[in-house]
Amino acid sequence: MRGPPGPPAAPRLRRRDLLTRAAAAAFLAAAPTAGRAAVQRAEQSNDMPGRDTEAVTLLLTGDVMTGRGVDQVLPHPSPPRLYEGYATSALDYVDLAERANGPIPKPVAFDYVWGDALAALARARPDVRIVNLETSVTRSEDYLPKGINYRMNPANVPCLTAAGIDCCVLANNHVLDWTEAGLLETLDTLAAAEIKTAGAGRTRAEAEAPAVLDLPGNGRVLVFAFGAMSSGVPPDWAAGENRPGVNFLPDLSDATAGRIARQVGAAKRPGDIVVASLHWGSNWGYEIPGAHRRFAQRLIAAAGVDIVHGHSSHHVRAIEVFRDRPILYGCGDFLTDYEGITGYEAFRDDLALAYLPTMDAASGRLLRMEMIPFQMRRFRLNRASRKDARWLHDVLNREGGRFGTRVALAEDNRLVLAWD
Repeated sequence: MRGPPGPPAAPRLRRRDLLTRAAAAAFLAAAPTAGRAAVQRAEQSNDMPGRDTEAVTLLLTGDVMTGRGVDQVLPHPSPPRLYEGYATSALDYVDLAERANGPIPKPVAFDYVWGDALAALARARPDVRIVNLETSVTRSEDYLPKGINYRMNPANVPCLTAAGIDCCVLANNHVLDWTEAGLLETLDTLAAAEIKTAGAGRTRAEAEAPAVLDLPGNGRVLVFAFGAMSSGVPPDWAAGENRPGVNFLPDLSDATAGRIARQVGAAKRPGDIVVASLHWGSNWGYEIPGAHRRFAQRLIAAAGVDIVHGHSSHHVRAIEVFRDRPILYGCGDFLTDYEGITGYEAFRDDLALAYLPTMDAASGRLLRMEMIPFQMRRFRLNRASRKDARWLHDVLNREGGRFGTRVALAEDNRLVLAWD
């Protein structure tokens, strides 16, 4: 795990790449009209981070799939046998990746898969790092015949601690691929590695409980996580009173939002930032169902949620800012073994974003958000080219336009969000 954050509020605020007046001027020159107006209002109202406010920056990513092919190139691979209709060995995915982009130096070091993301995050220095871990971490040989089963050997868990991951969201459609035994070993393994978990547990109460991530001072980040059937989570995976499972989201009704509001209200205290992490929706396509938008807004307006962290889509989707709180409808994949698989190239699922929202701890308001783009090649995150960063810029502007958000492309290929 990372060492403890340095003291002093002042250095903690200086460590961000803050939008000073000079940086704001550069951004305004590059941003489209809507983005320029949003940043100009923030600058004029003196609301930018680092200005008499306690800022908290989070790292949020979409799906981190360290199982199957990725597990095979790490120092302690699981038995490679698979039970898929078109692949019988996890090594088939290694072969696909190598045929597409060249040889992978097996076995790789634990930090290999994070590649250029490690240096980028060292510069950004987020206070907490949260990922959706879409794999079971287990030696279990009992599998569910569901078509695709992700598994990482527990001995490879240092690949998560190498990136300083603080919290793994487990409310997804792969955490029980290797039955309840696999889930229980996943929970034990991550706990032993001092990584918090959210969205799955030995009982319903444990699955519903938030991960509590302490910040310097008295602040905390609370992570509540939920898995929906629309993303492939079966209803019978729901945790029971005395049965292991996930925190299943039965529907997107006002009643469900009200239940979540009561759970958040019982846990949240002043200075806390609340993340609602949702595994929901389809794998492909840019449509945001109206029910998703209404539910996300309801979580913010009525449940006290500060960030809606959506995932399941294999590519990035639109961003909305509602009542000064960000809604990430689909963060896209972050780490996968999908290289060489064809059929969805138009969605560029080889491109990944690290989302870095900076929040005002006192009010829960979004102050700033930037995203760092990467490309997955040879099972390693590489800084995206200018051309690829521009592609993500264009997609986020096209999809975010109806939600009142735009992004500007900085010289170092970071994407900086602006909102109406």
